[in-house]
Amino acid sequence: MGRPTDPDSTPAPVGTTAEAGLIPDLMARIPWPRWALITVAAAAGVLVVSCLLCVLCCCCRRHRRKKPRDKVAVGLGSARSSTTTHLVQPEVGNVEPPPQQWGRLQLSLQYDSGSQQIRVGLKQAVDLRARGPGDTADPYASVSLSTQPRHRHETKAHRGTLNPVFDETCCFHVPPAELPQTTLQVRLLDSRCFSQHEPLGELSLPLGAIDLRHVLELWHQLGPPGTTEAEQTGELCFSLQYVPGSGRLTVVVLEARGLSSGLAEPYVKVQLMLNQRKWKRRKTSARKSTASPYFNEAFTFLVPFSQIQSVDLVLAVWARGLRLRAEPVGKLVLGARASGQPLQHWADMLAHARRPVTQWHRLRPPREVDRALALQPRLHLPLPGS
Repeated sequence: MGRPTDPDSTPAPVGTTAEAGLIPDLMARIPWPRWALITVAAAAGVLVVSCLLCVLCCCCRRHRRKKPRDKVAVGLGSARSSTTTHLVQPEVGNVEPPPQQWGRLQLSLQYDSGSQQIRVGLKQAVDLRARGPGDTADPYASVSLSTQPRHRHETKAHRGTLNPVFDETCCFHVPPAELPQTTLQVRLLDSRCFSQHEPLGELSLPLGAIDLRHVLELWHQLGPPGTTEAEQTGELCFSLQYVPGSGRLTVVVLEARGLSSGLAEPYVKVQLMLNQRKWKRRKTSARKSTASPYFNEAFTFLVPFSQIQSVDLVLAVWARGLRLRAEPVGKLVLGARASGQPLQHWADMLAHARRPVTQWHRLRPPREVDRALALQPRLHLPLPGS
């Protein structure tokens, strides 16, 4: 019934199958030449070596990428203390920062040998730099000579511009023998009502290097502003208010600053002059042991509207000096015959009737103010409502 077993066949071992010996049997039965076996072995070896090389290359690349990062991180910390100037100088040595521009000033010069006076015409300034907040300024010009530092001329302030047109002229008496040693100094400043005026630029022009036989009108480049004045006598802050209907002129002396520390008991005199004659006078109480006294005292004068153009208001800071007697420290004059910032303050008071106008002013040497009161020509201002 069953198929008889072959007596020559050998029984298969337990746990094995016929498929297990299929591949060896095929390899044994196929007649492989020796060169084929060598080729297969060589290809297998090349494949294995290529795989090993790829793995090694990948590991090396990862190792190289990690190493520079670690070195850079460590090097930055040590470079701050070990970097020298000559190592970085070649990279930035060829790059020069652009020069700072402070603007330009146009002025004219004329010398009259007969009267021995030099006539300085301030025309205009352009491209000034605003040093305070915002992109604008209220510039004005201050003109003086190196041989006469106490004699200065200030122009009117121009509101909200970096290209002011001054169109003002001033004169200085200079003998011909002093011209080679004289330098014309022009300072442009930004007018501030409640703080110190900010310098915008300066011009120093030696008169000995200029041919003054002809009228000159040139543009000049402004230089960086200086930090100190030739002579500092201090500053005074006060407010002005005028009521045309009642003729009440109110002066409120607020405070002073920048006075010499060697002065004792400073106080302020407020004086009205009518037609260049002393008219009315008041003074504040003295403050002891301070270079920045605070007064906050008000004075009211009755000035009819018809006389406001003929009035000069003189404020002077007095104090006891080394001679133990009261002497004027600095003065300033306001009114129609004033110039510069005082004239602007007076004009603002008339333009804004019944409203107090407060401003800081730099004090001038007393002799200069006294001389200006006698020499300055009369200037009529437009009155409000006229």
